[in-house]
Amino acid sequence: MSDKTMTTDEVVSRLHSGMTLGIGGWGSRRKPMALVRALLRSRITDLTVVSYGGPDVGLLAAAGRIRRLVTAFTTLDSIPLEPHYRAARERGAFELMEVDEAMFMWGLHAAANRLPFLPVRAGLGSDVMRVNPTLRTVTSPYADASSGVREELVAMPALRLDAALVHMNRADRLGNGQYLGPDPYFDDLFCEAADAAYVSCERVVDTAELTKEAAPQTLLLKRSSVTGVVETPNGAHFTSCAPDHGRDEPFQKLYATTPYAEFAARFLAGDEQAYQSAVRAWHKEQR
Repeated sequence: MSDKTMTTDEVVSRLHSGMTLGIGGWGSRRKPMALVRALLRSRITDLTVVSYGGPDVGLLAAAGRIRRLVTAFTTLDSIPLEPHYRAARERGAFELMEVDEAMFMWGLHAAANRLPFLPVRAGLGSDVMRVNPTLRTVTSPYADASSGVREELVAMPALRLDAALVHMNRADRLGNGQYLGPDPYFDDLFCEAADAAYVSCERVVDTAELTKEAAPQTLLLKRSSVTGVVETPNGAHFTSCAPDHGRDEPFQKLYATTPYAEFAARFLAGDEQAYQSAVRAWHKEQR
């Protein structure tokens, strides 16, 4: 067992243009934003991004880093549609594969189990099949016991990832990750679906501490599926990371209503420490 701790810049140094990148969290909840900001400081582009989208997608889309997006939605939760994503999509900045939330989940399951696809009912009879003409259906090899009919199902392709970025409340140096909030989302599937998985966390703790703060069921990530661990206090900002911190709603509103170039010039021009300092300075101005 080895120490997997690294810095955000070391994580980004292992990424490259053209890769398929999965980003965990859900909407504007527990997103690995410090890693996304580090990615924006690099020259990496032409990405296929796989995400239950939030400001991670909005920032990368506004910066022109996405070639193809696979998502079930892109939202800021309290703001239903992520505005920077919307602007990029309206100008045709990237290719989009939009699927049902359950289809997305089973695509991750298929990748995690190294299967080419999994059959699902979700999507049948909806416009998902129309707007994704590359999706196929399969006929069950087994007849229904009561009707004798062989059911037609959607063949959801595996969402195989070159790398995954997720954010946890706690992690140890070996790569075990813990969530303390109300929902695990699907961060474990992102890690298992990826060739390499990088976990940012609010705090790195000793392994024994992981079971002192919460029940063993909160140990979501296994070290076997994690490549690197980064301690990034407040690293999910401005998304929520309950119970460590809630969503920064005033700052999220600022982000949503500010042109990207202006937002980036003030908040994204420096490193993570500069970002956090700029956020504190902005909040002081609002008092």
